[in-house]
Amino acid sequence: MNTDQQTRDPVALISVSMDLGAGRRGVDMGPSALRIAGLTEAIEALGYPVREVGTVTASGPEVASIGEGSARYLSEITEVCREASELVRSALQDGGFPLVLGGDHSLTMGTGAAMADHFHARDESLGLIWVDAHTDMNTPEISPSGNIHGMSMAVLTGSGPEELLGLSSHRPAFDPRHVSVLGARQIDDKERDAVREAGIRVFTISEIDERGLTACVNEAIDRASKGTAGFHVSFDLDVIDPMVAPGVGTPVAGGITYREAHLICEKLSRSGGLRGFELVELNPVLDAGNRTAKVGIGLIESALGKRIL
Repeated sequence: MNTDQQTRDPVALISVSMDLGAGRRGVDMGPSALRIAGLTEAIEALGYPVREVGTVTASGPEVASIGEGSARYLSEITEVCREASELVRSALQDGGFPLVLGGDHSLTMGTGAAMADHFHARDESLGLIWVDAHTDMNTPEISPSGNIHGMSMAVLTGSGPEELLGLSSHRPAFDPRHVSVLGARQIDDKERDAVREAGIRVFTISEIDERGLTACVNEAIDRASKGTAGFHVSFDLDVIDPMVAPGVGTPVAGGITYREAHLICEKLSRSGGLRGFELVELNPVLDAGNRTAKVGIGLIESALGKRIL
């Protein structure tokens, strides 16, 4: 991302209003909550032009077909991901920096595929940094819930339903050697084996506590950057402790702090390798006074280059 004050790339805003991949309702309202909290004004105050690329809105569960219980709402989610993918492709072709607002984490199967395909078309690869309390490495065969937002990483690294794998022109969309998860602290039993087999680097909250966040983030950036054209970042707000960010789709106690979340985003920005950013799983229904949306805007500002001094 070009962060020179005089030549900053426009921030291309893409909203994906969907909660079909989650286990509870509400995260489809995440993009609206961010806008109500002043997202556009905050980005413009940093000196970036803002370009509205479009919004994808999923059908509600009242009208969408649930399909097989092992991969709930697969058909509808696939279509939403395809539409979101097209918006990201358009943003990249126009020279914008894709900033995706979610929505549940299943949207990343489309947006991430578009990011990876854009660089594959230039004979380059892209890394992926997944900031999340979960690894999202389930597949329909091992998922305890059938919720597709828990399968996103698996699909992007080459495992999952054919419909979703087909969102990318390359398989896997991301080489696991260039993929890391930061902040994981809730992984399903069979999912652990899938993580090990895939070769994804997972920095658990325990490792972050033991080694320090700086060392872990540096290693994740190095892994995502080595031999690539940069990296895409998918930031699930549930990585933050729910005492700080209560309005998330799947809260898990014991997350990173407010300051640690900003440090991650600042280091990602300073690395010079950030090519796209998305913020997902904001659930205003569970929030208090749009507090989590305001936290999210602050993190986006840090990722876009805002500094204390």
